[in-house]
Amino acid sequence: MKQNMKLLSIGTATIAAATLLTALPAQAYVGPGAGLSLLSALWAVLAAVFVAVGFVLLWPIRKMMRNRKRAQQNTASTTHSASSSASHQPKA
Repeated sequence: MKQNMKLLSIGTATIAAATLLTALPAQAYVGPGAGLSLLSALWAVLAAVFVAVGFVLLWPIRKMMRNRKRAQQNTASTTHSASSSASHQPKA
């Protein structure tokens, strides 16, 4: 009796494994909404990556432009303050 049960359980396990391991084509319909949402998510990820890379690459250029503007403002303020202090001095 034990021998029969052992063979039955091995046979059942073999049939179950064979059934689970065989791949059959799915008979299901995937509507266009799933594809569109997948594409929009992909576009969003790609856009985020490109924007991040763009910010990293443009950072030194923005820093250089900011420093140039600050230097121009400093030279303009020193020349403006020198001319304004010379005009306020009393004449001898």
